[in-house]
Amino acid sequence: MTDAVSILGSTGSIGCQTLEVCARLGIQVMALTAGRNRERLCAQARRFRPEMVSLEREEDAAWLRRELADVPSVQVLAGREGNLAAATWDKADTIVAAMVGVAGLEPVMAAVREGRTVALANKETLVAGGALVMPLLERYGARLYPVDSEHSAIWQCLAAAPAGSLKRILLTASGGPFRGRSLAALSGVTIEEALRHPTWTMGGKITIDSATMMNKGLEVIEASWLFGCPPDKIQVVVHPQSIVHSMVELHDGSVLAQMGFPDMKLPIQLALTWPERLPSDGRSFDPFAASPLTFEPPDLRTFRLLDLAYEAARAGGTLPAVMNAANEQAVAFFLDGRIGFTAIADLVSACMERHLQSGFMTAFGFDDMMEQDRWARGCVRDLAESII
Repeated sequence: MTDAVSILGSTGSIGCQTLEVCARLGIQVMALTAGRNRERLCAQARRFRPEMVSLEREEDAAWLRRELADVPSVQVLAGREGNLAAATWDKADTIVAAMVGVAGLEPVMAAVREGRTVALANKETLVAGGALVMPLLERYGARLYPVDSEHSAIWQCLAAAPAGSLKRILLTASGGPFRGRSLAALSGVTIEEALRHPTWTMGGKITIDSATMMNKGLEVIEASWLFGCPPDKIQVVVHPQSIVHSMVELHDGSVLAQMGFPDMKLPIQLALTWPERLPSDGRSFDPFAASPLTFEPPDLRTFRLLDLAYEAARAGGTLPAVMNAANEQAVAFFLDGRIGFTAIADLVSACMERHLQSGFMTAFGFDDMMEQDRWARGCVRDLAESII
């Protein structure tokens, strides 16, 4: 069980819930990082008294130093330096990676090089850099435990199965707020509608990814890396009730599922306490209240980003990183009101096509990947000019 944690992305949904779990279990909080939510980070610093906190911008860090002048034990850093310091803080044995986007990759790699346990809630880390992270885990003897509810479910199911017995993964998806709609019906979707998820309360970027089903595409790639499973052996299953968090089929035909009412605190707690199973404060499962449970195939024509993610997963190399960066930029444009909802997929698709025509790499290092990430964002900005 974890004794002390650093939380990268402490002011987001996963970060806040992780702090609640730590408070209940008595886990020490050594370091916290955030983007620009300085007020929430200030409140967290006063409550949990970590040794270090960090914000994205130096001007926000300067404000926080003034606000915490009466708490001199808390060191305040900023930017990349702060993220890397938190990821390698000497008194933290587990790093909770809850940052949004590819920005989480470098701190995770730094933590792995220090041999720390990583509780991973940042799926973009493996989507863009799985080829970099997985060899490091073996080299430095670090451990990586998934926090996403779906990947935690798969992990738990496989823990009860003999090694080498996995036949395929059944990765469940809620279907998001637009399940059942046609592509034409999505053209006029508003930001407010896209942010209204039927099951989960999450940050803006991941909520839009759920609405486009890109989130499930990212999870396919993440699951492929985590469990050594080819993408064509990972089947997305739309399950609107979000009770079955995922399933695995074994070679003998058995299917194992992990179930429960939607609650991210359980997978967070498990990643912090594994292999122990401690009591939680979640809602007790009631099969009668959970019924009925339904399952259906995803609509790949309407939700094209899921199909594009499978394409990227099969191609490998730098294509998943480019797809991820293009999606991040396109989602940012949508949230800023600069493009329509269906344009997200258009931009990602066009960017991927350009990359395959020129610049695609089958093998790459960290600097190569970040260069392709920057290229993809610039590509989407250029493409968007034609539709804005």
